Amino acid sequence: MPKLSIKDLDKISQRVRKTTLLREGAGRAKIIVHMGTCGIAAGARKIMNALLDEFEKKNIDDVILTSSGCAGLCSREPMATVELKGEAPVKYVDLTPEKILKILSEHIIGGKIVQEYALAKGSERVS
Repeated sequence: MPKLSIKDLDKISQRVRKTTLLREGAGRAKIIVHMGTCGIAAGARKIMNALLDEFEKKNIDDVILTSSGCAGLCSREPMATVELKGEAPVKYVDLTPEKILKILSEHIIGGKIVQEYALAKGSERVS
């Protein structure tokens, strides 16, 4: 299993610093890659690396990329949550690098949820 390099960690660190920008209105979207032990074992690093590479290739700087721990659905890892500004979050499951790039293109850039990979829309929080 490949390890994250210092360069990868630096890229992630730069993106994490921008996390508050979404709340302040500067970012149009946020992608959370769930990287608990189960997610990493299932391939979450490949998901993160695919996004980092695509962000660099397409010079995407208004989408925040961050990570979190386990989302509680280990059997559906790798997982990511997409939050578009002003919309309910969408949880995507059973991801591959190809699937996350389709989600980036169609949901984050195009505004259309990729139903075939989506598990749920909305927050788990109870108000």
